[in-house]
Amino acid sequence: MHDAPPAADSLAAEKEPLSAGLKQRHLTMLGLGGVIGAGLFVGSGAGIAVAGPGIIISYLIAGALAMLVMRMLGEMSSAMPASGAFSVHAERALGRWAGFTVGWLYWFLLVVVLAVEATGAAQIANGWVPGVPQWAWVLIFMVVFTAANLSAVKNFGEFEFWFAALKVGAIVLFLALSLLAIFGVLPDTEAVGFSNLTGQGGFLPNGVSGVVSGVLAVVFAFGGLEVVTIAAAESDDPARAVGRAVRSAVWRILFFYVGSMLVIVTLLPWSSMQPGKSPYVAVLDHVGIPAAGQIMNIVVFVALLSALNANLYGSSRMVFSLAERGEAPKGLLKVSGGGVPRRAVLASVAFGFASVILNLEWPDSIFRYLLNAVGAVLLFVWGLIAVSQLRLRRRIEREMPERLALKMWAFPYLTWVALAGMAGVLVLMITDEGARPQLLWSAAATGAVLVVAWVRELRLRRAA
Repeated sequence: MHDAPPAADSLAAEKEPLSAGLKQRHLTMLGLGGVIGAGLFVGSGAGIAVAGPGIIISYLIAGALAMLVMRMLGEMSSAMPASGAFSVHAERALGRWAGFTVGWLYWFLLVVVLAVEATGAAQIANGWVPGVPQWAWVLIFMVVFTAANLSAVKNFGEFEFWFAALKVGAIVLFLALSLLAIFGVLPDTEAVGFSNLTGQGGFLPNGVSGVVSGVLAVVFAFGGLEVVTIAAAESDDPARAVGRAVRSAVWRILFFYVGSMLVIVTLLPWSSMQPGKSPYVAVLDHVGIPAAGQIMNIVVFVALLSALNANLYGSSRMVFSLAERGEAPKGLLKVSGGGVPRRAVLASVAFGFASVILNLEWPDSIFRYLLNAVGAVLLFVWGLIAVSQLRLRRRIEREMPERLALKMWAFPYLTWVALAGMAGVLVLMITDEGARPQLLWSAAATGAVLVVAWVRELRLRRAA
């Protein structure tokens, strides 16, 4: 157990007191499956509705931004693996205020989204077994995954490995069936050619503005990739493990996302897509798969539970890292004999339970405000990651160049490109009536955390 925070000016990696129970296969599959969720399977329909076939370009842009962020994270995490990942990097690059801010913002984001995922999975389960009320399903899921995260990190790894494997397998099967349908190989199907890509208003039916709106609709679906860099600290060889996981994840995820959109808009007219309706279900219905809706319900159900599991893990490790550095209560530092930060797990899941209760009692008010409060937090976190990488890269080259096993492409130019892309998305949000409330609420939440960080900094300086 660490009782003192690491020196802010030191780049030396601290030895973690947590268990090294995650294997390379866990991290690789976590990187692949952690970002494949309901946002892709259901939310992509909204992107297609506004961008048409141009959604392919929207996903390429959003995916490229996520890939750049992951490459930056991979560079820093392979050189300086830590359970707090980018929160630790921000502290070392910019100071305690930055580590405090990004750590608590990301924790808040994860625990709120955790409650959303538990509720979404409970709604699906309640549809299957109406005799069990929704609140009971929420309780079951929270208890099961809390127990898995309290016992040993390898249990989290196994849960996530198989969840991710199911999601990846579902997408691979979906792509294979769609390609067969596109070429008219499946029974009762004819080759569609490129008519759906060029008809219905053309490839860009709503012009460049449609592609831009599509980026805004899909960029947040890439959130979740960051957890793999947090998990790497609990592997046998963190530096090598995070490098491999990042390399294997970013290209394959981009393939799954862009590949899915390509076959969907090739096989079906984009104008038939409806926001809130899964385009995957529409494709499966088109190729004649029986009970397509229920099949996709199962996939979405697994995706939600997978994200719940990953977010509970990530939030507990983030708050544990904050406690290590004196930015959270020291009581959260207690580690079990198996190397699990049990109090940190319980603190994170406690907010999840509270949020779900609020959702069940006031679903149209308080919970909506919580979701708005974290709507743009991911972009603020990504921004701090990019700024941290700009500052730390030169220091790593100077102090320990041998640890630069994984380098950011075309540094520093692509880092600046990524920052410009994030700024562009924020501008889009402020000009979009639907996204503006999320940005304003998230900015308010970020401002509140920054004020607390500033007050703490002043007190620490006076006490020094």
